[in-house]
Amino acid sequence: MSTPTQVTRRAFLETAGAAGAGLVISFYLPSGLRFRSPTAGPFAPNAWLRIGEDESVLVIVDRSEMGQGVTTALPMLLAEELEADWSRIRIEFAPADKAYTNPMFGMQGTGGSTSVRAAYTPLRKAGAAARELLVAAAAQTWGVEKAECRAERGAVVHARSKRRLTYGKLVTKAATLGAPPDVPLKDPKDWKILGTRVRRLDTPPKVDGSAQFGIDVKVPGMLVAVVARSPVFGGKVTSFDAAKTKAVPGVRQVVQISSGVAVVADGYWPAKKGRDALAVTWDEGPTASVSSATIAQLFGQRAEQAGAVARHGGDPDGTLGSAPAKVDAVYDLPFLAHATMEPMNCTAHVRADGVDIWAPTQFQTGAQGFGAKIGGVTPDKVKVHTTYLGGGFGRRFELDFIQEALETSKAVGAPVKVIWSREDDIRNAQYRPANHHRMRAGLDANGQPVAWTHRIVAPSIMARVFPDTVKNGLDEEAVEGGVGMPYAIPNVHVDYLLTDTGIPVGFWRSVNNSYNAFAVESFIDEVAHAAKKDPYEYRRDLLGKAPRHLGALNLAASKAGWGTAPPAGRARGIAVYKSFESYVAEVAEVSVASDGAVKVHRVVCAVDCGPVVNPSIVEAQMESAIVYGLTAALYGEIAIEGGRVKQSNFHDYQMLRLAEMPKVEVYIVPSTDAQGGVGEPGTPPIAPAVANAIFAATGKRIRKLPIGKVV
Repeated sequence: MSTPTQVTRRAFLETAGAAGAGLVISFYLPSGLRFRSPTAGPFAPNAWLRIGEDESVLVIVDRSEMGQGVTTALPMLLAEELEADWSRIRIEFAPADKAYTNPMFGMQGTGGSTSVRAAYTPLRKAGAAARELLVAAAAQTWGVEKAECRAERGAVVHARSKRRLTYGKLVTKAATLGAPPDVPLKDPKDWKILGTRVRRLDTPPKVDGSAQFGIDVKVPGMLVAVVARSPVFGGKVTSFDAAKTKAVPGVRQVVQISSGVAVVADGYWPAKKGRDALAVTWDEGPTASVSSATIAQLFGQRAEQAGAVARHGGDPDGTLGSAPAKVDAVYDLPFLAHATMEPMNCTAHVRADGVDIWAPTQFQTGAQGFGAKIGGVTPDKVKVHTTYLGGGFGRRFELDFIQEALETSKAVGAPVKVIWSREDDIRNAQYRPANHHRMRAGLDANGQPVAWTHRIVAPSIMARVFPDTVKNGLDEEAVEGGVGMPYAIPNVHVDYLLTDTGIPVGFWRSVNNSYNAFAVESFIDEVAHAAKKDPYEYRRDLLGKAPRHLGALNLAASKAGWGTAPPAGRARGIAVYKSFESYVAEVAEVSVASDGAVKVHRVVCAVDCGPVVNPSIVEAQMESAIVYGLTAALYGEIAIEGGRVKQSNFHDYQMLRLAEMPKVEVYIVPSTDAQGGVGEPGTPPIAPAVANAIFAATGKRIRKLPIGKVV
């Protein structure tokens, strides 16, 4: 994805306004996190609340719903402070607008497990401010002191007289009042909605079929396009012959776009048949010589060199040289595809007077920017209609599928829906980086680790997406988790070798944490074994300065029955890891059959994510992240041959089946510490926990993923 506008990752965008019927509250968030009125200055608003005279409470959800529960969690934040009647809450997805900038991104987008973290204070303050205006409006209506009134369940009550006015009857007056300068938030002990198991608002429409996903979009005059793309990454069209394609009934036009050749038809099937008949000659470019074998060779060569230093403390080289015992290990992990249930798609209509985009996107700012650039209009003329997402996992932060729809619509002069097949999706994506790790540890005479080195060789996602963030060869996000290794070891060195392979890489659920966790948590297990120590107790004793890691580790071990005998034929493995400011420990209970087949029977997960908005959502996201990471650990691999992806669909890019799903138990660590995310942190610990359990069962170390069968 090439970003359409030059914007630094954490830069804040300027404000923009919106208006609607009834009461509209705009919350502005300047530095210092203090509430200001809309006239206080150009502070980017974080949320909108609309209350109608019909008593409806409309929450504009400014994050994309891809299954993680934001269409419930974000309204809960507002509703709690608003003292809303939850049964009145309605939701609507936000348009692309600077008003909905994610303050942790500086752009309107969803990712990094930031949705609730970014909204936690702003949305609560916006709800509290609205509540105070409604209470003030009621007090003025009755001619009483505001202090004599209170809000409860969508109404304001006068304490002495017991008079009651619903919000709908107060919005007209409330809309004339100036915003309060600052409003204290409720004490958590007084919460009625937050912290409870509120049922998800998106479940009924998903069950009854009324929820609109991108692939459901239909607009008048819409055509459908399927794109022929280069089979090799970076390849370009040399020529094409569309004669046979145009003979397919239903095919309307064949047009060349930046990513290949689009076959435009009345529906998906004629477009696909037309593409099958298309004759294209490709200039495959330099990547045609790349394979998994050449990439592995490149990684090995690079690992012999010193990298950009990410962390250095003490004298790790000297200590390693004199250590009585040493442990060395190399870990390799492959490219991974996202494999969202809903393949990529986008509908666009490019006109002279404006652009409309209907998309299951995680990146509204980018979509709007591309719409403006391709449509030749200003951004305010580009409307982005965000639909539900049939899975995201970072793939829908990309803009390639949106660009294709925009270019094709512009070329044919009509609204066009571009649909990717599953094969398109697997073979033309941006993948979780393949990566290589070289680890060394030195142990003293008592088995205590005194030195630790970690060399990471991997492509950089940030170098492609936000190149300005990579300084002197160091992508700080590529080493997260490696740099954050929490164990109390006095001499530590971590370095990184940015290594481009020609294969595009992108954000994949938990991003770089997914591979660094495997290396760190597998290696500490190997070090514990070399020290002849229990792997849980060894970790525990090294986490004295990492209390949140330790709390999650202890809870998971306790609930899993660590130290007791597992069921016959099974063994346990453990891992603990911090990502996205949440701390997750997992214990996997595993068996290995005589033919080497691995079965994961049970996973016990403990998570410390700070204050919890909805326990049910936290549990569901841990379960989801575990099955996603477990699928990758057991089966996930994108292999390259001749610059091409070898896999194409679920027969050779395998998913975990229902019968293979382990029992998952999730335990939440009670916490008032800083809040973390929950969409991704459950993924990183599962692969090392399973690999460590396999070692406990068989004595064989897993140093290369996917696991497949243990031989």
